Amino acid sequence: MHALEKILAAHAGVDKVCAGEIVNCDIDVAGINDLYPQAMYSFREINGKKVAHPERVVIFLDHYAPASTIRQAENQKQFREFAREQGIEGLMEVGQGVCHQILADKGYSAPGRLMVVTDSHTPTHGAFGAFSTGVGATDISCILKTGKLWFRVPEIIRINLEGELPPGVFAKDAILHVIGKLGADYAIYRGVEFAGSLIKKLSIAERMTLCNMTTEMGAKAAYIQPDSITEAFLQAKNISGYTIYETDPDFIAGAEHTFDVSELSPQIAAPSSVDHVSDLHEYAGIPVDQAFLGTCTGGRIDDIALAARILKGRKISPSTRMIVVPASKNTLQKAIEKGYMQDLIEAGCTFVTPGCAACLGTHQGLIAEGESCITSSSRNFPGRMGHKKGEIYLASPAAVAASALTGVITDPAPYLE
Repeated sequence: MHALEKILAAHAGVDKVCAGEIVNCDIDVAGINDLYPQAMYSFREINGKKVAHPERVVIFLDHYAPASTIRQAENQKQFREFAREQGIEGLMEVGQGVCHQILADKGYSAPGRLMVVTDSHTPTHGAFGAFSTGVGATDISCILKTGKLWFRVPEIIRINLEGELPPGVFAKDAILHVIGKLGADYAIYRGVEFAGSLIKKLSIAERMTLCNMTTEMGAKAAYIQPDSITEAFLQAKNISGYTIYETDPDFIAGAEHTFDVSELSPQIAAPSSVDHVSDLHEYAGIPVDQAFLGTCTGGRIDDIALAARILKGRKISPSTRMIVVPASKNTLQKAIEKGYMQDLIEAGCTFVTPGCAACLGTHQGLIAEGESCITSSSRNFPGRMGHKKGEIYLASPAAVAASALTGVITDPAPYLE
């Protein structure tokens, strides 16, 4: 079996599972964000009285943080009341950040755990060796009542990333390249494992970016085998009570692809599809009205540090605005402690509350008709970050910062020398 299959088997209480099989599993972490008050309504509609395992439930007020409409405020109020009523101590208030970064910061993400969140980018936690996936309100309501959920065991595909990233090229460029080659629908309901020599050199933050973006290929889950880098992270967070599963040597993946990143240049996904990927230089010089750095894909401390490295002592272009959204409160605190926030503010950047912000397309940095935005986030379909006639370019955090500096789409490598 693959490690992902072993995780499902262990949580289903069976010895073996195979692709296509239906299993009913105990859930370790069940997360609900403030987009899904329907989870509470459905829980009551199925005669839910008491949450089965309140200690395993985490509620995130992150997508509308802080609330910008009365409806959003009412939804968040209901979540706070539900948490008190059900004894759910894991209520992550406005300002704590994006659900996925919170789960990593607070020790919920760990090898061998089965994690579900009402957010499509939940495969992020495969970076820790977990089986993690997004679900809807009805599914999460069943977990609230029973502590269990059914899964169809996904077929596994393996993506080998070999070589070493050149200067100015990052994990975001690598995964955009992969998606561009394989397509946005390639991995629908499949598990995607990342392997190869590059993976051993990547930080946890970069691994999270890879796993996060498998959602844009349709993946059910992502996976990176835990190693010394994983264990160092877990020790630093004082995380225990996890199990590391190994893939059997005779396991054969449903498909396998190898990409050599040694000659890769900065990548960009142009409007309006995540697999509309090219070398960034093909779009160099196109004006950008906004540069957006943040979210669960590109708002970690490593990303903010990169931006500060490029912009320190400089000023962003007067024709461009730059929005910075730390992925979590912890990230924001580190950015302050290390001086990155001061550097970026002096460069002309605007910081907003840790959370999803404009990535969701509802507040804190929307673009108008005819405007363009280069962003470290994950999606660029029409209307994702504001007006349907706005244009969104996906790139690395470094490319976002370099483009804010010049006012046009820019290769970041010269600014990192």
